Amino acid sequence: METAVIRRIFLLAASAAALAAPLAAHAQAQTQAQPQAIELAGVRYEPTVQVANTKLVLNGAGIRYKAIFKVYTAGLYLTAKANTPEAVLATPGPRRMHITMLRDIDANELGKLFTRGMEQNTTRDDFMKSIGGTLKLSEVFSAKKKLVAGDSFYVDWTPGQGTVIVVNGKPANEPIKEPEFYSSLLKIWLGHSPADSALKDALLGKVATGNGAGAGNN
Repeated sequence: METAVIRRIFLLAASAAALAAPLAAHAQAQTQAQPQAIELAGVRYEPTVQVANTKLVLNGAGIRYKAIFKVYTAGLYLTAKANTPEAVLATPGPRRMHITMLRDIDANELGKLFTRGMEQNTTRDDFMKSIGGTLKLSEVFSAKKKLVAGDSFYVDWTPGQGTVIVVNGKPANEPIKEPEFYSSLLKIWLGHSPADSALKDALLGKVATGNGAGAGNN
């Protein structure tokens, strides 16, 4: 009798373990599938944000280095995860690039570097189509004069409306209508000659942060 009871207990335990294993695997898969927040140099990038009533997920985030110095953090939000520049540019719906400064910098100089980065990473035709937006971008940074550590700005693209630059929570321009402008802007970080190659990988979700290996100037 005792042996039968013990055997039954073992059978029940084995059955419970067999049921628990797939449930645990499912729970782990669900957790991994959920977007995770990323914190870099004290700057937190939330796993999701709302842009134009659309939920965007954090595709990746990293640090822009200049030599050994941390210049800014950057986070890219999309409607769905994408791990190549081509996939990012093909992703439909709104997008957001969010940058937070880690050191003081002349805003006008940063605007010029961004313009140079766009020119280096786009075709002449696309850059010419982006000229209007590029001039507005330069005006935004010229008006700001200086960005200090802790300042942040994000650049949102909303289909049908255009690109809006928001500095420290305040919209800084009328929407830039040309879609080529936002694609050219993203190529500063995701193009063939990116501002920082490690940051490029980070924004594509391949690594957690930049490591100072970048070769660009922006």
